[in-house]
Amino acid sequence: MKKTFILTFLISCCLVRFSVFAQGILTAAAFFQTVSAEYGKIEDYEADVSIKAAKKVMEGRVSFKRPDLLRIDFSKPENQVICFNGDLLTIYLPESAAILNQNVQSSGTGNAANLATAQGLSLMSRYYSVAYESGQEPVALDEGSNEMVVKLVLSRRNTSEAFRYINLAVQPETKLIRRIEAITPQNEKFQFDFSNYSLNQGISDQRFIYDPPTSANNYNNFLFTEQ
Repeated sequence: MKKTFILTFLISCCLVRFSVFAQGILTAAAFFQTVSAEYGKIEDYEADVSIKAAKKVMEGRVSFKRPDLLRIDFSKPENQVICFNGDLLTIYLPESAAILNQNVQSSGTGNAANLATAQGLSLMSRYYSVAYESGQEPVALDEGSNEMVVKLVLSRRNTSEAFRYINLAVQPETKLIRRIEAITPQNEKFQFDFSNYSLNQGISDQRFIYDPPTSANNYNNFLFTEQ
């Protein structure tokens, strides 16, 4: 009887210790859901954004309003603008004095700029599997950086997705996305860095109505124009 009691006691202690340990484990999928839930509370936001692609760096201020209104006013290149009003994508290229217009029927994970939204995160959870890059504990954003983030690696479930991998760096306290790295099947990388967020400021729809300079040349449906 005494041995049975001691054995039962030891097993109970082990189970309690394991339960406490397990409560401290947050799977990558569960952490991703907390990020998605946080973005579900956001009606609009503005943030500084830096975009790196093909060794080119662009900088500006991004504005977003649910469900899919988006605008980026660039300081580098100066005066360049990208604006999406839900139906029409407009890109103003001041260096070329060109206005590119494209009717867009839908948006999804094929557009890296849309990933930092509730809709983009929902699509990612559906079409990508989620894992920690190095564990659930925050790590340095870059080598030698004092900024700590949780890093996730998303791998596409099928080959129809535009990006083979999507790497996310998330601020652990706010659950806001600090960096997105989207890698195509051709190993092209698009990096988006977000900082200085302003959330739920009541941005007007007028913010997403862009009137480009009348002196610029218009190119409509440029994505499907034959060269």
